[in-house]
Amino acid sequence: MASIKEKIGYALGDAASGGITWKIMSIAFPLYFTNVFGLSFADAAALMLIARLFDVFTDPLMGSLADRTQSRWGTYRPWLIFGSIPFGLIFALLLYTPSFSPELKRIYAYCLYLMMMAVYTMVNVPYGSLLGVMTDDDNEKNQFSSYRMIGAYAMGFVTLLSFPYLQKFVGGTDAHQYAVLGAFFGLLATLMTLACGLLTKERMKPVRAEKFSFRQFADLFRNKPWIYLTLVGICTNFFNGFRYAVAGYLLAYCLGGDITVSGLIINYTVFMAFGEVTCMIFGGLSPAFTSFIGSKRRAFIIASVLCALFSIAFFFIPMDPSYIWVMVAVVVLTSAGVGFYSPLLWSMYADVADYATEKNGTSSTGLIFSSGTMSQKFGGAISGSLIALFLGLAGARMIPDEFGNAVIDPASITDSVLTMVWSLFSIIPAGIAVIMTLLAYLYPIKK
Repeated sequence: MASIKEKIGYALGDAASGGITWKIMSIAFPLYFTNVFGLSFADAAALMLIARLFDVFTDPLMGSLADRTQSRWGTYRPWLIFGSIPFGLIFALLLYTPSFSPELKRIYAYCLYLMMMAVYTMVNVPYGSLLGVMTDDDNEKNQFSSYRMIGAYAMGFVTLLSFPYLQKFVGGTDAHQYAVLGAFFGLLATLMTLACGLLTKERMKPVRAEKFSFRQFADLFRNKPWIYLTLVGICTNFFNGFRYAVAGYLLAYCLGGDITVSGLIINYTVFMAFGEVTCMIFGGLSPAFTSFIGSKRRAFIIASVLCALFSIAFFFIPMDPSYIWVMVAVVVLTSAGVGFYSPLLWSMYADVADYATEKNGTSSTGLIFSSGTMSQKFGGAISGSLIALFLGLAGARMIPDEFGNAVIDPASITDSVLTMVWSLFSIIPAGIAVIMTLLAYLYPIKK
């Protein structure tokens, strides 16, 4: 029986990766790269697309490598312990804007972003795989997964809510603010990841394959539950990725900038922070909700239907700052569905890993969980890339500012651009949620 201390330790891992680094990368990077760092829409889109192609190879290889690791710290924990420092350091460097020429800045952004994706894989694939070796009890897996989501969303809430106030406290230029906050949050991510590696235990020994073989990759594509769950995972991250990546543009252009209500500054990070705390609460309720519904699969379907319905509802809210609390309310209701399904997804990956071990005779836990990490990065970053592309197609264009950095031309923000931004936060995610529901219905593991 795992202790509360260990469950909190496990939660710290996703508090670092999901609640700090990935949250900032998802919600702030599209706006940061174009409006602060100075990349064009095309460069930002290409950067995220290239990184995703890179992940197609690195994530499964990392999963296979992690499965074969043997050390005094276990199979998966050493990757968290020794990967914690480069994880936080590279994240901090990525939020630093160097005084380079536009060409060198582009090279800097590409190199650091690819390095960040590589080290994120190095830490997060083994972290996810830990769930498969900490316990063999299905209810306890749900509890660990729930703690994980509470950690991620609680830290995400703190990160997003505090971000504008920390920017104001730091002062100076936008570039200076991002650099200082990158160092601060990078240090937090390092300490949390290290604590996760030190506080968790590996109670089960993976049934290792003696030699590396490409057969294990072929086995994945014969694993029907894995195929459906991977597609579901990609959809969940497209759903979240579009909403988080476009939130900055929604506040800046559709609502005219930051909104102050009774002393509360509502910018794009605070706006999404309301959803984070909702996800934290309903993530904690997810095991009880699943027990009440009777199966993970049915609970997931209900949660994804909620996401679709409330995303559609958001589209019909007037594009007016006076409706900000209506928007927040709909974001909260949408996030209830996200909170319910998020722990379920990772618990279902553990079920798929057990299914694969039973069918093939050797463990491929790391390899299977790597697909979850890959779908997370694929959905998050491709959605950011597509947003840059869609805004460009809707008519938004880039112009150089007084320092030579690329910024959005205010004259290009037409009604079609505003409608595109609104749709990217509502109707398009709703369509993705419908696809996600259908895939979950077809998922063959019924428990």
